[in-house]
Amino acid sequence: MPEPTKKDETPNGQPEESVAPDSNGAPSLPEISLEVSPPPEAVAEGKETVETDGKKPDLTEPEPLEAVVAQETSPAKSNSNEPQAGVVGVKKQAESTSSTVKEEGPCSPPPPDDGNAAATSPSPTPQAEDANSIKKLSVDLPNDSVPVPAMGRKDSVWSLGEGQPPEDLEKPIDTPPLSTLLIERPQSGSVPVGGDISFVAKVEAKDLLRKPTIKWFKGKWMDLASKTGKHLQLKETFDRFTKIHTFEMHIIKAKDNYAGNYRCEVTYKDKFDSCSFDLEIKEVETGSQNIDIRSAFKRSSEGQEDAGELDFSGLLKHRNQREPKQQDDAPEVDVWEILKNARPDQYEKIAFMYGITDLRGLLKRMKKMPKEEKKSEAFAKKLEPAYQVDKGGKIRLVVDLADPTVELKWYKNGQEIRPTPNQRKYIFEHKGTQRIMVINNCSINDDAAYSVAAGDEKCTTELFVKELPVKIVKGIEPVKTTVNERIELECEVSEEGAQVKWMKNGVEVPTGVRSRYRVKSEGTKHYLVIDDASREDTGTFSVMASGGTSEAHVQVDLKPLKVYQDLQDATIMLGQPIKLHCEIYPGNVPGRWYRNGQLIQPNDRINIIHRNKVHRLEIETSSLHDAGDYTFVPEGYSQSLSAKIHIIDPPRVHLDSLNFPDNTVTIVAGNKLRLEIPISGEPAPRVVWMKGERVILESGHRVHAETYGDQTSLTIEVTEREDSGNYKIVLQNEAGEATASVKIKVVDIPDPPEAPLVPVVGGDWCTMTWDPPKYDGGSPILGYFIERKKKQSSRWMRLNFDLIKETAFEPKKMIEGVPYEVRIFAVNAIGVSKPSEPSKAFTPLAVTSEPTMLVVDDVTDTTVTVKWRPPETIGAAGLDGYLVEYCIEGTNDWIISNKEMTEKTKYTITGLSPGCKILVRVKAINAAGASAPRTLQHSILVKEVIEPPKIRVPRHLKQTYTRKVGETVNLVVPFLGKPRPKVTWLKEGQVIEPTHVSIRNTDCDSIIFIRKAERSHSGKYEMTVQVENHVDTAILDIQIVDLPGPPQCVTIEDVWGANVALVWTPPKDNGNAPITGYTIQKADKKTMEWFTCIEHYHRTCITITELVVGNEYFFRVFSENMCGLSENATQTKKSALIVKEGNFPHDTAQHQYHAKPHSFTLTPTGLQVKIPEYNDHDFKEAPKFTQPLINTFAIAGYNATLNCSVRANPRPKVIWMKNKITIIDDPRYRMFSNQGVCTLEIRKPSPYDGGMYTCKAINDLGEAQVDCKLEVKGGFTFYELMQRGVPLHLIDKYMNETKIVEQEKQN
Repeated sequence: MPEPTKKDETPNGQPEESVAPDSNGAPSLPEISLEVSPPPEAVAEGKETVETDGKKPDLTEPEPLEAVVAQETSPAKSNSNEPQAGVVGVKKQAESTSSTVKEEGPCSPPPPDDGNAAATSPSPTPQAEDANSIKKLSVDLPNDSVPVPAMGRKDSVWSLGEGQPPEDLEKPIDTPPLSTLLIERPQSGSVPVGGDISFVAKVEAKDLLRKPTIKWFKGKWMDLASKTGKHLQLKETFDRFTKIHTFEMHIIKAKDNYAGNYRCEVTYKDKFDSCSFDLEIKEVETGSQNIDIRSAFKRSSEGQEDAGELDFSGLLKHRNQREPKQQDDAPEVDVWEILKNARPDQYEKIAFMYGITDLRGLLKRMKKMPKEEKKSEAFAKKLEPAYQVDKGGKIRLVVDLADPTVELKWYKNGQEIRPTPNQRKYIFEHKGTQRIMVINNCSINDDAAYSVAAGDEKCTTELFVKELPVKIVKGIEPVKTTVNERIELECEVSEEGAQVKWMKNGVEVPTGVRSRYRVKSEGTKHYLVIDDASREDTGTFSVMASGGTSEAHVQVDLKPLKVYQDLQDATIMLGQPIKLHCEIYPGNVPGRWYRNGQLIQPNDRINIIHRNKVHRLEIETSSLHDAGDYTFVPEGYSQSLSAKIHIIDPPRVHLDSLNFPDNTVTIVAGNKLRLEIPISGEPAPRVVWMKGERVILESGHRVHAETYGDQTSLTIEVTEREDSGNYKIVLQNEAGEATASVKIKVVDIPDPPEAPLVPVVGGDWCTMTWDPPKYDGGSPILGYFIERKKKQSSRWMRLNFDLIKETAFEPKKMIEGVPYEVRIFAVNAIGVSKPSEPSKAFTPLAVTSEPTMLVVDDVTDTTVTVKWRPPETIGAAGLDGYLVEYCIEGTNDWIISNKEMTEKTKYTITGLSPGCKILVRVKAINAAGASAPRTLQHSILVKEVIEPPKIRVPRHLKQTYTRKVGETVNLVVPFLGKPRPKVTWLKEGQVIEPTHVSIRNTDCDSIIFIRKAERSHSGKYEMTVQVENHVDTAILDIQIVDLPGPPQCVTIEDVWGANVALVWTPPKDNGNAPITGYTIQKADKKTMEWFTCIEHYHRTCITITELVVGNEYFFRVFSENMCGLSENATQTKKSALIVKEGNFPHDTAQHQYHAKPHSFTLTPTGLQVKIPEYNDHDFKEAPKFTQPLINTFAIAGYNATLNCSVRANPRPKVIWMKNKITIIDDPRYRMFSNQGVCTLEIRKPSPYDGGMYTCKAINDLGEAQVDCKLEVKGGFTFYELMQRGVPLHLIDKYMNETKIVEQEKQN
């Protein structure tokens, strides 16, 4: 049964918009905006709350909500002497004021105190609504102030305390103490048990760009943001006139455990301030407490006294011992008796009358209570007490009648529901004794009490229709514009006609007649329009619906300042005039001129001019003091125009002090060089030393330039030949540029030559050449040194001690087959160069001997095939291949037959003329060159030799070749013969048509191909191969098979007992293959569903047994060959009737056979058949090992296996153990079991794998096991065992055992 749900309560407890009625028409107060966000744990807990307007919540994840509380503008306009404030939370408001609250996300409802019954949610009956009731709201604090442990508590209540009294807004600001942020600190205080107390902290916000963050703590770690509820409320307000943030902490109905030390912390960016204060609780006597139904069915967040507890240890202590709320003023009323005697539609009204908010739990408890129901005479099953359906859904109301003839009437709120032919709103159905009313497309109007009357009896129920919240489908978008422009904010909601509220910076936007804001809607779209925007319209605008909110930022700026001509940087020669000029729009904007941040005042030398858009600054004669940054700032704009003015004097370079001819400095490589040159210029010029395009930096390590005072210097710590060249000095300042050049020459050893080349290599010598070095070091090359080494060696050996003037050399006395490398040194007057790169490795090699045993292998009309053996002596160079040459007899022109070398010792010379005679020779080739040729002694006549044909029939074709119909036949039959034989095919003596069978012949084989075989392709194929007068033949037998036909006739031979004897004849068409069996099926005449009795049966008669007595059967038989079952079956024309024992009807019905008994016994009642009894053989057997395990020796690192065999029925479970420990999921072991043979494979065992292995077999009848000992020979080192992942304790054990064994062997 669907559980009844209150119309104003949703499953997840998320209330929608709540609006309190305007009771006294008091003027609105300054609005205070607070944005808070619920903790995600609160949503996950699924807390139920009581909504205040009956709307359904949004089931999506809650977004941060905004709560706006309106307060009075002036206390003087109130009728009460006490300050009135909008209440958000659990504290009751003293007098009704105009307030509007919008919220999103999960919020806790106010507790149902006896004195505040008007604050509870109204019952479904509209007349019970109190028009002057004050709506209250519990909201969640921001997530960043909620610690993780506190957020997980189910009994935590999130609330916001009272608003700030109006007189607090007008208090003068005290002189701030010596604190970073706090200007007023909370003070210590005391309060009696059950009393209220407040603590206040204030922060001045004049220098703050955003709101500071405040946290309240009890003790050292307890964050009070997670404890807010009915006993603790946190509040924050902001006075826009005094720029002061006020933070308040209210403790309501204090308890003994609330006493202690508290702390307040305020942070803003990198600023921090804190203050500690104490709370003292004075004890008073408390009365006795009673528990009743009203406290039992209040939710944990409102009906329990520990909601919002400040002492976390107290919560742990009393977690399972909740104190029931003390009911002081409640009368002693037995609510259970009232609910038992009330109708289900009155439960909600009674629950709210007595302060019970957990209606769902109350209904569950009511369902579990034993009910004394009177047995209904008209209804076998009545309606459920309540039903629930979503808006737009469908609901079925079902009753079960005891008397289906009774007339039934349905009522809605006492009005009879009558069916109409054209309306599908109500549908009435009859199913047996059930009477069903279906309500389609449920709406809010269908939320009512329904009843059904059967005669004088009636049963009632209540239908609750849930209305989905209005969601914002498309949110508003940010806007950035300028003053006097039109702004239009647009949003789209999920339903037409929905109500939304527009907010600016958390305050509702006024939309009256005289307001600058206009609101309009078109269908599901809502608009907020500002026709003439101003800078005051800058802020965050938001739109709120019952199921969501959306916000965007609107930025309104001044009209942009247009600069038609900006100030230009200028470089002025000393003594020249300065003129600065700019043009801006708007033209009526005045401005001020600044130089280096200082305001410029006009005088005799300085003139300031402003004409419309043009602003000018003129200085008659420039001086060094006039250099700097000039800025023009238009009034009212943050934008400014700036330019730089430089006063300059040209630079100069003085090279007269150098005593070097032609400004050239010569130095030997490796020495230090420091060159100093005087310079001048005003301001001090920037000096750049350059060598070519490369700039020499002051931070250089080896080469660097320095400039100080009136001179510059170039320093080279260790000169190198790369330092030679022209050095350029460039002096620059604002007045101009000066350049000068200095040449530096560095003398050094020559560069190494390029790697030498080895063009010719002999058996023990080679020839090498090289080129002179590209750079001679500034001195002529005197000669060269040569060195040689073996490629595998690192020791170089010098070959000459006297300089070689030439660039070629011939080393000798090298070892054949050994790779060598050579290198060169160049020498000048300064010294010896570095060695050149080694030459490519070369090996002194000799050619091979000539090939051997050259003979003729085959001759045709155009080709000659020769073969030979490799040379006897190959040498260190090896053998790369062979080169075959031939020439016509009588000539001496040898023709190369193979363009590329062949590695084989057989080659065919092609393209020869028939009848000619040729000579053939072969050369062996290696890296050293070609060997001496091996030539045939006699010439060869080019003429083919006849070879008789011979067919080589494959083994599988020597017997009948069988294929199924539709398969592909592809047979290859090789043959021999020269010249190319002629091949012919015949089938049964007839020529084969190419349209049916494809035949392709080559020089050495013949292929017969049938793409899709048919039965007509079956037969004997004769293949004939002919070479001139020589002939060879072969016969292939091809058989194409198909499915057989059905048996010719199936008859019922006899019927007796539960048995039927069948006889049939083989089929006419066996599918060109022998019949391998038959499949017999039976079918009951009533259902004619066929069931297989036996398959693959070889005989043509059978007895079908175990037929059901009283059934009449037909039978059919399929034939079967190697291709499968026949497509059709032959059915018996007559049926077989299986009659009961001793009961043989005497009817003479046609086409029936009646069962006959085997044997009879005469009794007074008639004949009885005797059926023999047979006992089934029991094949069950306990496990028994037929082959035990054998002690085994294994070699370390090589796989080992243990084998045994077991017999058991049913199949046993096999378990392997090592040292009586079961082997489970160990990758080093693999276990197999096949046909009772059990195998354990040990992968690459190590010595510690040795031990006692056990194989155990278990089934339901028992168990058995066999053992063996495995010993692993061969050891491993400690490192190898570690690599194999062996545990350390096993490694230690193995190493100790190894040492003991070695000691015993030594002894």
